[in-house]
Amino acid sequence: MHFLAFEGLDGSGKSTLMNGLKAELTSRSIDYLQTREPGGTPLGDDIRALLLRDDADVPRARTEALLYQAGRAQHVETLIRPALAAGRWVLSDRFAASSVAFQAGGRAISRAQIEWLNTFSTDGLEPDLYVLLDLTVAESARRLQGRAGEGDRIEREAAEFHQRVRDAYLELARATPERWLVLDAAASAGELCANLVAALVGRGWFAH
Repeated sequence: MHFLAFEGLDGSGKSTLMNGLKAELTSRSIDYLQTREPGGTPLGDDIRALLLRDDADVPRARTEALLYQAGRAQHVETLIRPALAAGRWVLSDRFAASSVAFQAGGRAISRAQIEWLNTFSTDGLEPDLYVLLDLTVAESARRLQGRAGEGDRIEREAAEFHQRVRDAYLELARATPERWLVLDAAASAGELCANLVAALVGRGWFAH
């Protein structure tokens, strides 16, 4: 079993790539769990609604950080660890690196504090591989404009916020390249899936 987390700016194509990998795993008769953060569990979905509330009492930066971590702790204990223990692959749309990118990078909260919270909430669990779909802030905004509605409050943050998030992701990938696969999100869905599968074959996770 393997644990992959998919990261990137909104609109980078995480869901599409995960769907491509799911089809590949199904073709190889590999059992998997698909999940997401924030969310993944009933409690996590409740926390997601709190995080995205858009009234006069929106979560402040530190409140936001703690809400993400509370959802992650529940996610790991009740869903991810049991799936891995059962021999299933886990595919998660975002995981702990999102907190470093969005809260430490975007919100300018101490990275050391966020990393401590990540370790606490996950009890030390880390993905075997982070897949980063790297996209420019301008292209992310263009893709989001094509979606219905005006986007959630995180998506509506200023371009400078999203640039800090992207920079934080790239810094993480440079610091531990063995744990990251960085893909150019400007490529086609087919190319991205083929590149991901080739990388997993190269790691010996499954045969050609």
